[in-house]
Amino acid sequence: MIRISSQQVFTGGINRLQELNASLNNTQEQISTGKKVNRPSDDPVAAARILKLDQEVKRIETYQRNVSLADNRLQQEENALAGSVDILQRIRELTVQAGNGSLSANDRQSISAELQQRVDQLADLTNTRDASGEYIFSGFQGDQPAFVQAADGSWNYNGDEGQRVLEIDDGVTVPISDHGKGIFVNVPAAISVKATTGTDGYISGLELGNEQALRDAFVGAVPDDLTVVVDAGGTVTVENRNVTPVQTLTTSPATVQAGEEFEVAGIRMTVSQGASAGNFTLGINDRQSVFGTIDKLIAGLEGIDKTTPEGQASYDALIAESLINLDNAQESIILKQTELGGRMNAVESTEAFLEDSALYTKEIRSELEDVDYAEAVSNLSFQSFVLQAAQQSFAQVSQLSLFDQL
Repeated sequence: MIRISSQQVFTGGINRLQELNASLNNTQEQISTGKKVNRPSDDPVAAARILKLDQEVKRIETYQRNVSLADNRLQQEENALAGSVDILQRIRELTVQAGNGSLSANDRQSISAELQQRVDQLADLTNTRDASGEYIFSGFQGDQPAFVQAADGSWNYNGDEGQRVLEIDDGVTVPISDHGKGIFVNVPAAISVKATTGTDGYISGLELGNEQALRDAFVGAVPDDLTVVVDAGGTVTVENRNVTPVQTLTTSPATVQAGEEFEVAGIRMTVSQGASAGNFTLGINDRQSVFGTIDKLIAGLEGIDKTTPEGQASYDALIAESLINLDNAQESIILKQTELGGRMNAVESTEAFLEDSALYTKEIRSELEDVDYAEAVSNLSFQSFVLQAAQQSFAQVSQLSLFDQL
């Protein structure tokens, strides 16, 4: 026979009511928060997995912000480069126009004035800033303009050669900047006369006709310059003085006299002797800034006297060299655009991958964390009913007492 005291009845009833009320409150909390795991004690295993999934979502969101930043920077650089190509194309058209022999001095002056406007536009593009106000072509010196104008009006590179990179996924980085020196300054220059010594003669018709022959003429790297020597008798020889002993190059024809066109190492030219013997230094492996090319063209349009044979030869050489240099500058920019296209494709594919990863991770987290409202509401209704029944039952049982039978 089991004896149950009144105290046990009351204690058991109250405990049961508290359990039912706690379950009801837990269900109400799930409905109000939309989550079925609101604290680790609700489901320790699920809570641990949800925490890891939350960390994964935050990681993905961080990389997505980096992807957006990288895409914006690359898009901005691509737009600046595209604008630069358009400007250089217009400058090239003006250069071709300037080569027209029928132009007057006023015509050349008008071309020069437009060239000056175009070079100012190009400088503005090379000093493009990103959304944070940093210059995109200055390397690591983002707070400094990439190109600054000197007192003589020339434009000089003011940044460094740094390249910024950004991590867009675990172990995946992408360059988000390019320094202006590599794009606009270190541009291969056309072969030109760098210096003239001991003679008032000149070189005309200078051009590279066979680039492969130039490389084949030297063992190892192509030297920076060659020396064209004209002796007192008018005989022309070409020397590579960058090696010891001095290398004398083979010309075609084998013996060349001043005033005769010849070819050496793929380079064609005609040498005018002048009143005395001397030599010319040819720059054959030089680099030149695109701004230097345009400034030199402007100065030549305004300053070269075409009324003399030497002046006409200098003017023709200026136009030919400028066209080659402008083509090389455009090619430098287009190559960088191609490289940017590859980076932008990588950013785009990473962005798609991160979006898919975020969606998959959030779906798993939702399955573990989000409440099923239909089930929760049904449970709430049932728990409310059970709690009411328990309360009524306890009220009746609590009225039973031995003293009521006395």
